[in-house]
Amino acid sequence: MSSLVPVTVLLQDQAATEALAARIAVAAKPGDCILLEGPLGAGKTTFARAFLRAAAADPDLEVPSPTFTLVQIYDTARGQVFHYDLWRIDGPDALAELDWETALNQIVLVEWPDRLGDLRPHDSLTISFALAGEDSRQAVIAGWPGRLA
Repeated sequence: MSSLVPVTVLLQDQAATEALAARIAVAAKPGDCILLEGPLGAGKTTFARAFLRAAAADPDLEVPSPTFTLVQIYDTARGQVFHYDLWRIDGPDALAELDWETALNQIVLVEWPDRLGDLRPHDSLTISFALAGEDSRQAVIAGWPGRLA
């Protein structure tokens, strides 16, 4: 699915976003960073919740948005997942207090990665979401060449 050339996927509904998240959760391993870009309401949090539920093999897992806590840590069958929501931070300096260096040895899921600045991992999987209709979204996926065939 993804390579050095971005791939565009139309997600017709929430179920399609959740299916994409589950597919990527299966491929994720410690050391991976998944960056979720897009405006408010574009599907980042829906994707993150579905990813975490799939990684934990628990469809009922409670996944609160880390908007105010900035990071939530989950123990999953894939390893620990650090879920960051960086909407409320001003820049990369705030990440030192949020265990960023430790997190990079696990699976990292980041909403609002533009706040990472120079700390943005170069080998990340980036998914850029955009509205494509009332219920549909478009996802542009780049990174992880050969891993999401």
